[in-house]
Amino acid sequence: MLSSPKQSFFLFGPRGTGKTTWVRHQLKDAIYIDLLDASHFTALSAYPNRLEDLVPANYEGHVVIDEIQRIPQLLNEVHRLIASRRLYFCLTGSSVRSLRKKGTNLLAGRALTRHMFPLTAAELGQDFELSKAHVSGLLPMAVVGDNAGDFLKSYVQTYLREEVLQEGLTRNIGAFTRFLEAASFSQGQVLNISQVARDCGVERKVVENYFGILDDLLIGHRLPAFQKKARRRLVSHPKFYFFDAGIFRAIRPKGPLDRPEEIDGAALETLVYQELRAAVSYFDTGHDLYFWRTAAQEEVDFVLYGPRGILAIEIKRTNVLRRRDFRGLAAFKKDYPMARAIMLYGGNRVMSQDRTIEVIPLISFLSELPQYLA
Repeated sequence: MLSSPKQSFFLFGPRGTGKTTWVRHQLKDAIYIDLLDASHFTALSAYPNRLEDLVPANYEGHVVIDEIQRIPQLLNEVHRLIASRRLYFCLTGSSVRSLRKKGTNLLAGRALTRHMFPLTAAELGQDFELSKAHVSGLLPMAVVGDNAGDFLKSYVQTYLREEVLQEGLTRNIGAFTRFLEAASFSQGQVLNISQVARDCGVERKVVENYFGILDDLLIGHRLPAFQKKARRRLVSHPKFYFFDAGIFRAIRPKGPLDRPEEIDGAALETLVYQELRAAVSYFDTGHDLYFWRTAAQEEVDFVLYGPRGILAIEIKRTNVLRRRDFRGLAAFKKDYPMARAIMLYGGNRVMSQDRTIEVIPLISFLSELPQYLA
């Protein structure tokens, strides 16, 4: 769903979402500089001005620099070459922390910013399997690989820890590992940082920093509460999500006291969340994404607010809905009667509740998601 702009652009996304594969397919004739390659990294770290030597005179295509966050100083040279030689750059990255930390000028508006997400139901088409996506998520290797479980376990045990150590984000990898597990219990929940700190046995300030690391590595997100023109007392703290349902399951500890439906419910909500984020970004719909919860515990899982109006979405795994399942959407519609309200469920019939709430099968909604945001 992502298209290649005809100008310089950043392409950010977590490791494993397919940025490199996409770039090599979309920009086949581009000059490609991989900063994970030791020779490129060493040479350009010492002498960023050598970047120009890698671009022939009169070259008019894109120059791809993969993992730009590894040498933030290169952005000064990129900026100069855009201005002096009118070159186009594609700058990919799986972390924005190094760029932010060094106060790097992100090309002063000379480059667009694009994001890549796990695969979507619309991209997979007939190959999309809800039951599999619910368990393994939608990272490309989890979708097409022979053993999604092994891939996800390796991703968590190797990549997340290596990335954290590589960027020098924390010296106590044991505490960070405990934090990841504690954070997984907050998946799809209103975030209580003090409780997470108690659960992993570290100070609150440390946990706040750890959540910032997840934000900057693009693997964790905090979803703000919708509070526009509120008519009742609302929850103000954000909800937390890991970026992919399969990654969440790989991180989440499982024990004899854990109810499977709790993990399944959080994973399904995560799947819808990652699909919504991708669609809003890829189709540039202008929506901001929120959740809504009152102090009386009336809740709507997701609220999309944008120039085309308000869309409220609630998710239920069950095939059979009861009137009480609609309580949150009904309360939201009372406060925002102009909103479009949708209940997603595990059944296979399109229905309505009280002629005000659309009831749509989950798999149909995900497969046709772009049209609901149009």
